[in-house]
Amino acid sequence: MTDRYFEDYVPGTTSEYGPIRVAEAEVVDFGRRFDPQPFHVDAKAASAGPFGGLIASGWHTCALMMRLLADEYLSPVSSLGSPGVDELRWIQPVRPGDELTLRATVDEARPSRSKPDRGLVHTRVELVNQADTVVLSLRAMNLIRTRPNDAG
Repeated sequence: MTDRYFEDYVPGTTSEYGPIRVAEAEVVDFGRRFDPQPFHVDAKAASAGPFGGLIASGWHTCALMMRLLADEYLSPVSSLGSPGVDELRWIQPVRPGDELTLRATVDEARPSRSKPDRGLVHTRVELVNQADTVVLSLRAMNLIRTRPNDAG
């Protein structure tokens, strides 16, 4: 992770980060704790279910995406949080053993009108598996601090 500020999020720029591996034990643990549907928690039941096997909860997939976003795309020196996301879609099931990569494209970056020390960055986020199939997409909004005058 490099220090990155608002000025470094250039519209049209696409970057990729990862991969992160999906572990079966984590799929089951997350499912048991937060989304206890059979296709997330019971491999035997999942094999007879609509997905033909165990799959990660969509919310677990979001958490994996967020881990990559926080570790690689958002800089701890400038990230000021997010007012939300739009257009969240779970496109394909995520299965144990999948390797997921974050693809982030800056759609828009505009300075704040009311707070000159920050801007709003809109990012098209895709999570893709090892076959380059998009499994999750969303449009993220992040408040990002501008580069301090002494930061070169």
